[in-house]
Amino acid sequence: PDTVLLNGKVVTLDARSTTQEAIAVRDGRIIAVGTTADIRKLAGPATRVIDARGRTVIPGLIDSHLHAIRAALSFSTEVNWIGARSLEEALGRIRAASRTMKPGSWLIVAGGWNVQQFEENRRPTQAELTAVAPNNPVYVQLGYGWAMLNPLAHKTLGISSETDLPAGGRFERDASGTPTGAVTGAQNAIVSLFDRLPKPTFTEQVEGTKAFFRELNRLAITGAGDPGGNNLTSSDYEALFKVWRDKAMTVRVTYTLNGQTPGKEFDELRDLTGLLPMGFGDDMLRFNGLGERITVAMNNNNAPTQADKDAYYRILRWAAERGMSLTMHWGNDASVDHLLSIFERVNKEIPIAPLRWSIAHLNDASVDSLRRMKALGVGWTMQDAMYFGGEQFIKQAGADAARRTPPVETARKMGVVVGAGTDAHRVASYNPFTALQWLLDSKTVGGVAMRGPEEIPSRMDALRFYTLGSAWFSFRKRTADSRTAL
Repeated sequence: PDTVLLNGKVVTLDARSTTQEAIAVRDGRIIAVGTTADIRKLAGPATRVIDARGRTVIPGLIDSHLHAIRAALSFSTEVNWIGARSLEEALGRIRAASRTMKPGSWLIVAGGWNVQQFEENRRPTQAELTAVAPNNPVYVQLGYGWAMLNPLAHKTLGISSETDLPAGGRFERDASGTPTGAVTGAQNAIVSLFDRLPKPTFTEQVEGTKAFFRELNRLAITGAGDPGGNNLTSSDYEALFKVWRDKAMTVRVTYTLNGQTPGKEFDELRDLTGLLPMGFGDDMLRFNGLGERITVAMNNNNAPTQADKDAYYRILRWAAERGMSLTMHWGNDASVDHLLSIFERVNKEIPIAPLRWSIAHLNDASVDSLRRMKALGVGWTMQDAMYFGGEQFIKQAGADAARRTPPVETARKMGVVVGAGTDAHRVASYNPFTALQWLLDSKTVGGVAMRGPEEIPSRMDALRFYTLGSAWFSFRKRTADSRTAL
């Protein structure tokens, strides 16, 4: 072996949840697992020997729904608030960035934080942003509904009145009617506002991609399924492809494509995939079909028209004919019948179970919906959205509904394939251990416990969601192979 790891607590995730002491690796693949004494005998004079000293050794984690490509593009030029425990700490990161980045540089917090993570339990004010970075335009975004800009950012973007904002955007005002400096609005308005910010250079995008992947490696992530999504055009994939061509990938990535122009999605997808067969790529980068916003009309639409559904069906049937996987964003169970009925319509003509289609999010999935998904062979990419949004969900749906949201154990017992993830980095942290802890204790970032014990998985099953379950979605040709060492 090239490497042996001894004296550990090796979690194998085999059918019996066996724990071993040591592993041996050659050419990036695990060739043996066993006792320290047995594995030590395999080592040669050139073998690297690692003493784990009793530490736990787990498989590399796979995030089944991580917007890694988009996050990586600007990772080296953004200010990150993920993990900050107080607003004071978060503002300190902006202050530090203002001292290290070029004078006048934009300081951008693109998301991944929530007010409940701060001791102060509130958003930053415009005055606070100005105080920590008086000579820089500062932009701080919360999810897809709110963004605070300091005066220099307003001036640089030419925003002096609401008429200068994207359609649907408006100024937030205090009790006296005075603008606070923040912009609010629907998702499209905030996305359009963000798109006005300066983009990193191609060199910065490449360096950001490498840096973000190394950050994921630091957190034990070795694989990610990127679902595409909003404002991710074909040019945004170039930095990823550059890192792949240079053989500098440290995270295995599968990527999907989605239509961008309302009413033109089918034409766009046919053009984009004409020379891109399903599964194209290698062990480090692979094309994985369509997602997660396949048509604009069906995206976050709880009441699509028949014309919307027919247009969506045509794309899905075309994708099924070509053996493509797909993942679809869907927010709530009350309207998911629209999506499942289209899946079932396609399935009558072309069996979709071998294609490993999936539904993303669907936090309040009902037993009936899960039963239909199981019958179709459709999987569920489930994220820790309730870690940040649990309190709001309780207010809207009540404590009884929260006890089974999301119903991860119900899905597992029914045989629905569940892959864990984060949906980072605009709306959540990319730290998988935040998601794993939430899976096990169901506590929100504010400390409120939601799910009842009947929906709390075991530690081993939680880890399986993040490894074997996620591999089902992201690495179609490697699903049964858990011996890759990277």
